[in-house]
Amino acid sequence: MANKLDKIEIASEHKHIQIREINDSGGYHRRVLTPDMTLADDEHQKVKDQAEELWTDEVKSAWATFQAEQEAKLNPE
Repeated sequence: MANKLDKIEIASEHKHIQIREINDSGGYHRRVLTPDMTLADDEHQKVKDQAEELWTDEVKSAWATFQAEQEAKLNPE
């Protein structure tokens, strides 16, 4: 059986989707989705809807720029 969706939270200016699910044993499973990710076909529909609404081209571009800036800081030439 798949994990049951328990909570969705939106975090940061880059619209990360934080997901909390309940597994079969009653424990929590948490994960974070970022705007550069491709969602799985079997992703919860509520999560897909949030991603479609929030992950605009502007948000995706800002996230890509942020990642490039962080990479440059970690690996200066």
